[in-house]
Amino acid sequence: MALRRSYTAIVERNARWQGDFASEPYEAAWASEAIFFVRALEVSDAFTGSARLQISADGMHWADEGGYFALPAAADAVSFCRARHFGGWLRIAGALAPGNAITVLVSLVLKE
Repeated sequence: MALRRSYTAIVERNARWQGDFASEPYEAAWASEAIFFVRALEVSDAFTGSARLQISADGMHWADEGGYFALPAAADAVSFCRARHFGGWLRIAGALAPGNAITVLVSLVLKE
């Protein structure tokens, strides 16, 4: 039995999202599955928001994969989104309503 290869990349650190946002893209063509973890470091009062998974063949032109998930609504809370059957590049993106802001740490865990 072969040991599966895995890797964790920090794609956003102390990033403040408000309005339209997107994480840094990450090349992950070698992986067969991925999970984005979003940890809230700070959130605005009465925060609500969501993000969507995006895929790309070249890291420049993006398509929504169809997966949406709620962003964490409290400091130190974590949310996540899983991906399988994706192109060469991954990122998460979204749009927050006026007055909503979140500071995040985003990790991308990849497995072969």
